[in-house]
Amino acid sequence: MKFQHLIQVNDPLIPLIDPLTREQVWRGLQLKAENPLLFVYALDGFRILGRDARSISRELVFGRAVIRDRITFMPPGRLRQDIEASGDVPAATLVTTIETPDSEQLFVRFEYETLQAAGSPPADEMLQGFVKQAYVEADRDAIRTIRRLAADGTL
Repeated sequence: MKFQHLIQVNDPLIPLIDPLTREQVWRGLQLKAENPLLFVYALDGFRILGRDARSISRELVFGRAVIRDRITFMPPGRLRQDIEASGDVPAATLVTTIETPDSEQLFVRFEYETLQAAGSPPADEMLQGFVKQAYVEADRDAIRTIRRLAADGTL
């Protein structure tokens, strides 16, 4: 399944919402990778398994499910999350990109690709719709969290 969506962070037509800078959003996305507990409500725990100058490897714990991934940072505004296949979880990729079409607007694009395991039947269309909506809501929550962290001075 391939899916992408765009969240508008700054909108000059809505002056009641404080705009965020590109740097604040970038720091927020980096923080989400470094400390996902601040962003992912269903997450029970995580461990950083390794890191180098451009990436970190993590283990995310959701109840009995353990997911391993690698986040690769591509400054100044893109990161890639590669999720390893394990058990019922297929391999997947998420690319997150900050987009600034002009000085007043700021967007974040989320691009998902889930790989279908060899020999498995195609995913149910209705289930895919639920998964896509869950992705959108999780990404909206992440932007809300970044906005809150920026407002309290964390970013």
